[in-house]
Amino acid sequence: MQSSKLLKLIVLALLGTMSLVLMFINFPLPFLPPYLKVDFSDVPALIAALLFSPIAGIAVEGIKNLLYLIYTGAGDPIGVVANFFAGIMFVVPVAVLYHRFKGVKSLISGLVTGTIVMAIGMGILNYFVILPAYSMFMGWETMSAQVKWWTVIAGITPFNALKGIIIAILFVPLFTKLRPWFEQKRATIS
Repeated sequence: MQSSKLLKLIVLALLGTMSLVLMFINFPLPFLPPYLKVDFSDVPALIAALLFSPIAGIAVEGIKNLLYLIYTGAGDPIGVVANFFAGIMFVVPVAVLYHRFKGVKSLISGLVTGTIVMAIGMGILNYFVILPAYSMFMGWETMSAQVKWWTVIAGITPFNALKGIIIAILFVPLFTKLRPWFEQKRATIS
């Protein structure tokens, strides 16, 4: 029993570290603000969430963002918090639907749901919390409602929707190849 818990912690730490490395491999999307960059750091969190539980996915997101804060010297804590919440909004619906119905269809439904939740949730979070926090943190003048609305509608929401779609397109074939391994590891680690 103790060995199984230790193995889970080791796997989560490794996935969190892999997630950090993938966070540095990023690229902007055309026609969107260049500060919004797609990375594949949510893939290890998805693996943890599907292998263990939604809480494991949240743990990997937390490890990734904590390591990023330590590595970068907390230069942008608001962006790190935003990344953490975006990851949770994406990973948790996928894991919940997959664990409930256990199949590729439930994975795809979860990825669609996670993308929608992340796009809408991050739009709302940016409008009410993140953009005002950036304004305060950077010493900018408070953003008007119109500027925040435009930023969310023209930048944040389409970015998160496209990010979810890109990760889903990458993850579905990866998962179908790794599914036998998932089943075997779930049986030995659990």
